[in-house]
Amino acid sequence: MKIYTQRIEAVTEDQAFETVQLNFDTRQKSRFRATLVSGCDIGADLPRTGILRGGSFIATETGDLLRVDALPERLMCVQASSEFELLKAAYHLGNRHVPLMLTPSALYFEPDHVLAEMVEGLGLLVTEVDHPFEPESGAYAQHGHDHRLSPIKAIHAHAHH
Repeated sequence: MKIYTQRIEAVTEDQAFETVQLNFDTRQKSRFRATLVSGCDIGADLPRTGILRGGSFIATETGDLLRVDALPERLMCVQASSEFELLKAAYHLGNRHVPLMLTPSALYFEPDHVLAEMVEGLGLLVTEVDHPFEPESGAYAQHGHDHRLSPIKAIHAHAHH
């Protein structure tokens, strides 16, 4: 079994890599076991330097590369008829320290019927969906990632604060 021990900041377009899909809970851990898309079992023993975002790369000591993709998981999706209503829902959810994924048109959080009822009480639509979960890391995070660029081209941009 291959053991991945290093976080990789950047890879070049010509480097070969395998792929694994992980849910948010697993991507927060520094140690885990997983099964690659190819069916091979692997282990990870990574430095504790934050979560793996979809599009992150990790490597073995011998240089084998692995791209981590965010696995779609069951989430609550909040949609509103106006930007202000969506902002208001983000405020109330943030006040409860809920891991929250923000997009221009929706908010996503892990299933919680009490929170869903609270948001619906504010007049917003809440539905259950399967979607990759990439919550905000918080204002005090020391290391932010931006994976909006193509993972196929293996471009990996970072913002250091």
